[in-house]
Amino acid sequence: MSTRSTEDRPSLQDRSLGSLIGRLPELISRLIRGEIQLAKQEMTAKLKSAGVGVGLLVGAGILAIIFLQILLAAAIIALSLILPAWASALIVGGVVLIIVIVLALVGLKALKTGVPPVPTEAVENVKADVRAFKGEGEYDSANR
Repeated sequence: MSTRSTEDRPSLQDRSLGSLIGRLPELISRLIRGEIQLAKQEMTAKLKSAGVGVGLLVGAGILAIIFLQILLAAAIIALSLILPAWASALIVGGVVLIIVIVLALVGLKALKTGVPPVPTEAVENVKADVRAFKGEGEYDSANR
């Protein structure tokens, strides 16, 4: 970096076109370094914010699990006023088991539709483009 003061440097109007073009690589290099530094600072700030958000979500999830356990205990206690405690615990446990099974089956079905994560439609479009480019088949733009 130059240590000359702004008074020692000629103004842009006093510089020749050749000297301005000669400084272009230095200016572009400085601009790129500045943009990279700005991107690093921005990503660091965003990652810190995301880390705090993830931590808070994990804490909320843990408290939600504890809350669900308290509700289940309350349901067992309330049902034990009518039935024996062991029967009320079995009924509440059975209801929770049915909910778990339904959620697992729905989640498994959703997982199977998303796996493997290959963009099959885009791959087929590229294959059709290659065939059309080679002249091996008709290119159907209506399918895109």
